Amino acid sequence: MRIAFLSDIHGNSVALEAVLDDISKLAIDQIYVLGDLCYRGPDPKRSLELVQSLNARVIKGNADEWVVRGVMKGEVPDHVMDLMNVERNWTVSQLHQQDIDYLASLPSALDLNIEGVSISAFHATPDSLFEIVLPSTDDEGLRAKLMSAADADLYIYAHIHKPFIRYIEGKIVINIGSVGLPFDGLAKASYAIVELEQGRIRTSIERVPYKLEDVIKRYEQVNYPNSEMMTKIIRNAGVK
Repeated sequence: MRIAFLSDIHGNSVALEAVLDDISKLAIDQIYVLGDLCYRGPDPKRSLELVQSLNARVIKGNADEWVVRGVMKGEVPDHVMDLMNVERNWTVSQLHQQDIDYLASLPSALDLNIEGVSISAFHATPDSLFEIVLPSTDDEGLRAKLMSAADADLYIYAHIHKPFIRYIEGKIVINIGSVGLPFDGLAKASYAIVELEQGRIRTSIERVPYKLEDVIKRYEQVNYPNSEMMTKIIRNAGVK
C-alpha cells in the first residue's frame, strides 16, 4: 500500500497539478489531504476543485477555518491581521457558498489503521489548527504536543511548511511540508509518501519542481491584494 499525504496548497493550483502529476506516476493507492486548501494563493477555486476531484480524505487546516470565519485577534500578529483579512475576503470572493460550506464541514483529524499500522494525522496538533511545532522541537516537546492524544505508529502533520521525518522511541513523526508555499528555502512543492508492505514501513519526503513564474504571473493577473509579499515567498520558499 502506497499512501500520499499532502497539505498546505494555499491556492497554488500550479504546484498542486505538478504534485498530482508526480503522484500519478508512482502507483499511489490512497491520498490524504491535511488542510489549507485555498487561502493566500491566486487560484483558490481551481485548487479546491482539484482536491475535490480526488478520491481523497480531506481534513481542515487553520487557513480553511480563516476562509470560513475570518482571521481573529490573537491568531496572528496584530499588525498583519487587517491585511490578512483583506486577503481572506478576496479568497472568499473567488468561491461559492457551497465551497465555504465544504470547508466548514471538514473534520479536524484522521485516525487510520492501514495494514496493521496505526496513523494519527492532523493539520497542526491533535488539539489545535494553529499551534506551531517546529523541526527544532526536542523529542519531549514532540511527544507532548503531537503524540499525547493517541497511541499510533506514525504521527503525520503539516502547518509549518517545513518537512522533516523523526524517529522517537519506535514511533515515526512526519511533517509533510507544503505543496504551495514551502518555507524551508527549497522552492519545490513538498509532500510525503508512506509505503506499507508486510510489516515494513517506508517513508519519504518528495520535492517536486513547478513553474514558479506562472504562479507569480497569476498573482498579478488576478490583482491579488498582497501579491508583492507572496511573490517573494514563492521565489524564495519563505527565506528572506
